[in-house]
This record gives sequence, C-alpha cells and structure tokens, in this order.
Amino acid sequence: MPLYCKNVGRTSKECWNVPETVQGLLSAEGFKFALVASRFNDLVVSRLVSGAVDVLQRLGAADDNVTIFRVPGSFEIPLTAKKLAQSGNWDAVICLGALIRGETPHFDYIAAEVTKGIASVSLETGVPITYGVLTADTVEQAIDRAGLKSGNKGFEAAMSAVELVNLYKQITK
Repeated sequence: MPLYCKNVGRTSKECWNVPETVQGLLSAEGFKFALVASRFNDLVVSRLVSGAVDVLQRLGAADDNVTIFRVPGSFEIPLTAKKLAQSGNWDAVICLGALIRGETPHFDYIAAEVTKGIASVSLETGVPITYGVLTADTVEQAIDRAGLKSGNKGFEAAMSAVELVNLYKQITK
C-alpha cells in the first residue's frame, strides 16, 4: 500500500498506509463517443451539446470519433442509447436532454422513466452511459444549468464519460 503523509505542525509528519486509488484519466484520445440529444427544448439542449463537444475536443477526441444522434424528445433517449451501446461502435454514450415542469404530472412520469431507462442501459450493456438530462421547474433554471450560471451539465456528462472509458480500460487490463 502507498504511504500517505501530511505535515503536522512545522517540523513533524504523520504518515499512514492507504489503499491504492484507481481513477480514469481525462484523455479522450482514441475513444469513440456517441451523444444522444433530444430536439425538444432545443434552446437548452443545443447548449448541452455544445458543452459536451467542447470538452471532448479539449480532451483530445478526434472530430470523426464524436457523433451526435438527435431524437424527438428525452423519452426516446434510453432506447437509442441502448442500441448505440449494443452496437459495439462506441466507447461511451452521453445522454443529453431537458425536461421542464409543466402544469400536469407528465413531467414527473417522463423524468422518472428517462432516468430509470438510462440507468438500466448502463447496467445491461456495461458501456459507460452518462446522464446529462436536465430536470427543471422553469426554462430559466434549465438555461442556467446549460451554461449560463450553474456550469454546463453537458460538459460535465461528457467529462464523466471520458473519465469512465479510461477507468474501465484500466479495470479490464
């Protein structure tokens, strides 16, 4: 086990053994990424897509290793993600959408099923599937989470995908 030390006071150190930590690198080089993005609420989703593509390019993904698949709405994301994951052509699938609460319970049903669907695809296929589907009470909240004030959840989902493909590669060595 590696030794971890920290300074205690000015002149002494406290040390102890810690288990090895394995985590994914932030390099997209050589990996293929599929983005599944809903067209519904495109004002928001287009910002999520831009954030995801931005981080993939920054981390070294070749342009021809990133493909965007547009689906009508967020409800269609899980099945499309499953088909992409099962194809064996993609190292990770990044799911992007925006659900904005309305006046009926429809939002709650769709949000729950999309979330469950994306999670089950990841578990069933073993392919990294990341979740960048916003659930917001207002358009303003959604826009804020798509890059205006609260970071960009598309950027974050893509960064997670990069980290996971690298981690899974280390696990399967």
